[in-house]
Amino acid sequence: MNDPITSPPPPPAPARGPLAGYLDHARVGPLSRPAAAALTAATTLAGRADPADLDRLFALGDAARTSAARLLDARPHEVALSPSTSNGLFTVAAALRGPGTVLVPRSEFPANVYPWLRFAGRGGPDVRLVDPDGPRHITPDLLRRHLTPDVTALAVSAVDSLTGHLAPLAALKEVLGPDRLLIVDAIQGLGAVPLETDAADVLVSGGQKWLRAGWGAAFLLIRDRCGERLTPGLGGWAGVTEPFAVRHPAPPLPGAAAHLATNPDFPAAAAIGAAVDDLLGQGGPAAVGVRVRATLAELLDRARRAGADVLSGGLGPHERAGIGAFRLPGHDPGTVHAALASAGVIATRRDEWIRLSPHASTPPVAADLLSEALRLLTHPRPERATDLKEPTCRTS
Repeated sequence: MNDPITSPPPPPAPARGPLAGYLDHARVGPLSRPAAAALTAATTLAGRADPADLDRLFALGDAARTSAARLLDARPHEVALSPSTSNGLFTVAAALRGPGTVLVPRSEFPANVYPWLRFAGRGGPDVRLVDPDGPRHITPDLLRRHLTPDVTALAVSAVDSLTGHLAPLAALKEVLGPDRLLIVDAIQGLGAVPLETDAADVLVSGGQKWLRAGWGAAFLLIRDRCGERLTPGLGGWAGVTEPFAVRHPAPPLPGAAAHLATNPDFPAAAAIGAAVDDLLGQGGPAAVGVRVRATLAELLDRARRAGADVLSGGLGPHERAGIGAFRLPGHDPGTVHAALASAGVIATRRDEWIRLSPHASTPPVAADLLSEALRLLTHPRPERATDLKEPTCRTS
């Protein structure tokens, strides 16, 4: 039997940047040009068999850790490359042994809840969920009220994924003191606004959101000051000094590398390293954060003018990062979300709220697109009289 005749696959669509109305970096940041170029170059190296190319790939991983150390105010050996934020948090949860209690805000994104729940009762500390303090998911006063003698750590997002509240990391660490750990999930803040990273004992962040580096690599920061408190629970052959020794176990590597299960995804490492270098080249989080916050403030102001309620509108200018959310009273949130998408405004719907998360590269026209979409929802054009007339029947 002859094979059926099939048409050749269509050519790939030409590459283009994100839509002008793309306001969803808290979900995923479109790959930046420097990250995309680094990913392509590293993938080319990975496709060749020259041993020198493999050495270059390993060097790209080392370069990414060095760049991350600059960004996080850390030493390079305090940074390791993990496959994702979730993987890094599970790595930390496996390394933090009990007894004791870890505090976790109840409103945390689940990625920063399940690692602690999974290891509670399996050698890890107990978990105590803390209700948020009004619009702020964690405050020093709230932490102080829950700081019983059994507490050994606080696990918190640097930025709340719905309200955009920026956690006061330095003040939280001051309340915790030197003997308790501050463990930070930084993915919703790193690359968007300045973070008080020096206050974090442990910090984890992937690159697929505000860093715009895609998936496959995340930073795992474990500072020397708390290294002895964490045992390599998930550390594998890549985390020991003699991985090819005749007998095992071998001694762990110094620093964060002791917690590595295996080698990183080197093309992904190249991408996240290039993304960090690009961020630092733009003036770092301080310069980028000014643009992100200004754009978000304009978007939320446009939403208010359209009659929307803004979530946590009482946050101060420096208490909010790059995330804001609104709802339109009297309108189904699903309808609002769909109408925005039809108008070219890309956002995330969380229950009744529409979440906006612009970047420094978001153009001013995005605010105009949002305004027009909301105007059409709140002031729909009246139907023309001709549209309302009964159709006439014609007889032959």
